[in-house]
Amino acid sequence: MNSSSWAWRTIGISSILATLLLCAGFLYAVKDVIAPEAGNLWASMPSGSLSDAAPTTDAKELNIVSLGDSLAKGTGDDTGQGFVRRAVTGLQQEQKLPVKLVNNLGVNGMTTKGLLPTLSEEGVQYVLRNSNIILLSIGGNDLFQGAQNVQAGKALPTYEELSSEVEEASARLKQIVDRIHKINPTAQLVYVGLYNPFNDLKEMRIPGNQAVAEWNMRASEILNSYETGRVVSTFDIFTGNTKKYLADDHFHPNGDGYQYIAERIVQGLR
Repeated sequence: MNSSSWAWRTIGISSILATLLLCAGFLYAVKDVIAPEAGNLWASMPSGSLSDAAPTTDAKELNIVSLGDSLAKGTGDDTGQGFVRRAVTGLQQEQKLPVKLVNNLGVNGMTTKGLLPTLSEEGVQYVLRNSNIILLSIGGNDLFQGAQNVQAGKALPTYEELSSEVEEASARLKQIVDRIHKINPTAQLVYVGLYNPFNDLKEMRIPGNQAVAEWNMRASEILNSYETGRVVSTFDIFTGNTKKYLADDHFHPNGDGYQYIAERIVQGLR
């Protein structure tokens, strides 16, 4: 075999190996979003580690703002703390800088459609500009609009209906993230991923899990388009643990569920 043939053969083998490694990495990343392991707290930037998730700021204190729906507000937690105040408390114990909750803008029933115009309000923009960590929870009400049907005994949403909502609401999520980044391009934006609150219902286990997996994957793509964006996983917390970590309304986390989410946020911001 001459030197030219050997060189081309070497290049061919290297290309095949590189392709295999790329495919393996892609499949692992997809698995990680759909069914994250308990130890993987963040769907982070491709090159990021947990330490990279810490907010890069020259500020002398960490100013936190929460934004979005009833999970951001803390509904379902008998103590009223939710994951926001629990995360603030945890960060106060871990961080060297002072940590302060500037405002909690969570609203019961908030959807992506409702949040978009809210971001044009001067007061909301002022609060966001004066923060360096923004905790965002939105999308659950879009995806599971028929949640009240569980208690009413009416028909639950089908996978087709859920998937259609993922398509429309995720487009609005992108507008929300883009808008927040434009208002405050330096703040760390932490999005709390969705879980399937009806995982224990046979009719909603598979369609709900599939829709949530699609949503979380799209959310990760949207947040990862910005260096300051992060997604914290919650799917695995509640899968198989709805009775343990959900409130009596079968939708919101209880105190223990919120504590689990808060701990993941704190660990990711160390």
